[in-house]
Amino acid sequence: MTRILVLGGNSFPFHAIDERRAQFEAALAGYDVTVTTDRDALTGDYDVLVDYLTDSTLTDEQLSALLDHVEAGGGYVGVHCAADLQSTAAADPDDLLDVREEPFPELRELVGGHFLTHPEQAEFGVDIVADHPITDGVDDFSVFDEPYQVTADDDVQVLARMDHPDLEDYPVVWTNESAGAVAYISIGHTDEALEDESFRRLLTNAVEWAA
Repeated sequence: MTRILVLGGNSFPFHAIDERRAQFEAALAGYDVTVTTDRDALTGDYDVLVDYLTDSTLTDEQLSALLDHVEAGGGYVGVHCAADLQSTAAADPDDLLDVREEPFPELRELVGGHFLTHPEQAEFGVDIVADHPITDGVDDFSVFDEPYQVTADDDVQVLARMDHPDLEDYPVVWTNESAGAVAYISIGHTDEALEDESFRRLLTNAVEWAA
């Protein structure tokens, strides 16, 4: 059975993995799923990492283990906040977060893009723009979520794009095969998105592809 490591954190209440544990477990039913905040789990055995970290600060050992995992053919699926490669836990307890000047470079290269900003949560469309195992069985759909404005490298394969009345058609789903079996899905903030059947199909398809 495919072993899925879902890694997140609880430092930021708006992305607390403990509040989303049941939804990830339901979405990935049928797999051997471990949902954890323990970043040392990156040094263990798993087939696919589902990354839901906001603060992507890793030790040298943890980062090396992740990169070695992908280089050896292991899978990586980033969801939503995984592309936020500049936010870190605040040094000042009165602040919510700190922001790095630049994304974590090794993770930026791995993901093939990164989060820029977002407006308020809204209903918007997700248009499937490429035939791929990750989009198999998924038609264009609408979702109420946090519309992530992202930048992606020219060599990623964009599989779905945003249809938002006030924004350009930002990528929503892509693969970065130059780095390995790497995929990213930008939606996944709200309960509505995490429980949406199209999102769940994209996630399980991405896990199958990355495995």
